Amino acid sequence: MAYVPVPKDLTKVKSKFLFGLTKRQVICFGLGAVVGLPVFFLTKGAIGTTLASMLMIVIMLPFFLFAMYEQHGQPLEVILKHIIETRFTRPRIRVYETDNFYYAIDRDVRLKKEVNQILHGKEKEKTQAYQGRKKAAEGASGEEPSGQEAAAHDSGNNPV
Repeated sequence: MAYVPVPKDLTKVKSKFLFGLTKRQVICFGLGAVVGLPVFFLTKGAIGTTLASMLMIVIMLPFFLFAMYEQHGQPLEVILKHIIETRFTRPRIRVYETDNFYYAIDRDVRLKKEVNQILHGKEKEKTQAYQGRKKAAEGASGEEPSGQEAAAHDSGNNPV
């Protein structure tokens, strides 16, 4: 009876496209052949077969690496992207910052107090302005303010 091993982790199984190779491998090998073979045939007469074949291997090697190399399930271009990010684009010194929950609550409370102070400060200014208008109106008419105006002033509402 034939025994076929079945992998337990099916995420590592790649679907084969052609000759037991994945689409990625077929495309990369094809690009390597398209770039490397003309270099070999064009340089064979000038520098000899041995050096031309070495040059072809060196030129085709990156394509083969992109086709075959994989580390922790990541292809070569992802690994290179991470290396470039850590070496060149991200800052070398990363500052450790925490967002303390209690500090955030304290900051919130302080901001609310500040907003209340600003609002109450404006209410005091409005009250002072209203009293100034009231005194000016009393001086002009010589009358006491009515009960509604006095009640509105005491509650902080503007009668206008």
